[in-house]
Amino acid sequence: MSKRYPGGIITKNPATPTGPYENGTAPGIWTLEQQMQFKQQGVWPLAGNVAPYIEDVFSTYLYTGTGAAQTITNGIDLSGKGGLVWIKNRTQASDNLVFDTARGIYKRLITNGTSAEASNTEMLTAFNSNGFSIGDNGGVNNSPDNFVSWTFREQPKFFDVVTYTGDGTAGRTVAHNLGSVPGCIIVKSTSNAGTNWAVYHRSIGGTGALFLNSTLATQVDNDFWNDVNPTSTVFTVRASSATNATGYTYVAYLFAHDAGGFGLTGTDNVISCGSYTGDGSSFTPITLGYEPQWLMVKRSDGVGNWAIFDTTRGMPTFDSTGAAYGQILRPNLALQETTGNATPYPVSTGFGQHYADGDFTTGNFIYIAIRRGPMKVPTVGTSVLNITTSAGTSPAYVSSFPVDFAYRRQVTGTSDNYFHTRLQGAKTLYPNYNVAENDDSNVTWDYQNGMFTSTGANANQYGWLMRRAPSFMDVVCYRGNGTSGATQTHNLGVTPELMIFKARASSDAWIVYTAPTGNAGALYLSSTAALETAGGPGYFNNTTPTSTQFTVGNYTSTNPSGGTMVAYLFATLAGVSKVGSYTGNGTTQTIDCGFTGGARFVIIKRTDASGGWYVYDTVRGMTVLTDPYVFLNSNAVQVATLGSVTTVSTGFALNSTILAAINESGGNYIFLAIA
Repeated sequence: MSKRYPGGIITKNPATPTGPYENGTAPGIWTLEQQMQFKQQGVWPLAGNVAPYIEDVFSTYLYTGTGAAQTITNGIDLSGKGGLVWIKNRTQASDNLVFDTARGIYKRLITNGTSAEASNTEMLTAFNSNGFSIGDNGGVNNSPDNFVSWTFREQPKFFDVVTYTGDGTAGRTVAHNLGSVPGCIIVKSTSNAGTNWAVYHRSIGGTGALFLNSTLATQVDNDFWNDVNPTSTVFTVRASSATNATGYTYVAYLFAHDAGGFGLTGTDNVISCGSYTGDGSSFTPITLGYEPQWLMVKRSDGVGNWAIFDTTRGMPTFDSTGAAYGQILRPNLALQETTGNATPYPVSTGFGQHYADGDFTTGNFIYIAIRRGPMKVPTVGTSVLNITTSAGTSPAYVSSFPVDFAYRRQVTGTSDNYFHTRLQGAKTLYPNYNVAENDDSNVTWDYQNGMFTSTGANANQYGWLMRRAPSFMDVVCYRGNGTSGATQTHNLGVTPELMIFKARASSDAWIVYTAPTGNAGALYLSSTAALETAGGPGYFNNTTPTSTQFTVGNYTSTNPSGGTMVAYLFATLAGVSKVGSYTGNGTTQTIDCGFTGGARFVIIKRTDASGGWYVYDTVRGMTVLTDPYVFLNSNAVQVATLGSVTTVSTGFALNSTILAAINESGGNYIFLAIA
């Protein structure tokens, strides 16, 4: 439709949608493409039902105990929608505490025991419209311990909470509002101590149950579900003390399975309840159709602990040795958090099952998996890019969001450039060197507001912090197979225009694809060299990426047989980021990125001749022509007198009088700019 209307606009100056959703308006007439973009960003007004996103209904939130009342703001509406909060002390042995809106504030259950519900006015003290509040009780707020909270909001096709009173009748049905067939149901008697937490899972069926508080294998017994599987409206219980004893009160937590109902079209799955067989060494991924952020796993055919993993605390991909090191908490135990060797690792379409932990060696396993967020397309650059200097406390580099990618360096002294990603865990790569990744214990990610363990304040040590988000940026870790034409799935949601590749375990070169230079050539991030076309086709197999995958050749720099890889993907997102190119004119010119508040971060590289990878940002300058730049490809100190790039409202401006290299007449350049 946009081909019929130059510029994509039917109404010349349609007003920006006032959103959000059904409460907003959008005066003017829009093309379908424009309407779709605003819908992706969550600000297009829609009448009737609006599909939610995973960030609306689930949160993993980390906090530090203070010993004084505090409010946890995680963006989840519990007071209006209802839901469950699960809290666990990570630092020391402490109970797994569960609170829900159906039973009300103050009332807690313990998953690692069989005790009945108890009230405590200093634990969870309020369910709020954007999170919850806690009192000074040490179980939820001991100073200075680290805590994790998992919040599940009630939402059809995701999660529901039901309470009922047992009547002792075999075959009694209990109504629910999940809106789909449950994949997992967890039931606990709130009034009777000594009853187990009964767990139904679709992979086991209505003929048996697991116990959330126990290591036992599946108990094949009709006492729990009366040998009946649940439906989209009810689940069935028997005259068992665990699920339906006369006069006992119960709470049930219901989890959906691949029910859709989310995302832009309302068809995306965000939760899966499945099973697999582990052999203790396989790298074959479990396919979910999305990358998970949270997993709960239990062996079903033998004795074994339950385990919860999430990417916020740390669930990195495999490293060069084939292991993945993740943080483990156990619902059936009060143990503090432990680090597991070869725990689950996320991939773009699911998770790997290479386990060496004693509970996950061989056997049949059940799991609940929840999709990674955010799913909404960002609307402002500040929601995905923060630029800061090293603070004197941890996290050393503070942001307004959980960080997925960090670029660090000292700017006033000779210093390497450092790349880190959450998926790589405590690892460092150096864009100015072609070397393998190194371990760095200071590279820590388990913060809501930044990354890195502080080594002291340093106003000259900068961190450029980014968040993965649809249409903006993605990170893909994968294992190469050495075959030309191999494809890798990504979750960017649009076609990548800039891709940076590095073999994690070798000294192979950094390889860069850009849309302006095409799939028949490659740039080298650690080098000033011009675009290479002789060997370039081998890196990308002469294939342009798509909105769901990219293709690599048989070169070890992008597809080493059995080797571990990382790829950073960027795209143009209106008002947020721009990947583009320009031709130098030898004087001055403005690069229009479609921004309204100017570019805050810019990378520039000449492609038809030698030239460095110039990095500019507005925290260090970009207001006068002599504000500084650093090189991604060099450890040299920042140059404070030869900048020649300034921010302007629509993007950035170039001036050749001070630094000709970034605007040589007739020269070809590529750039990445973020608002």
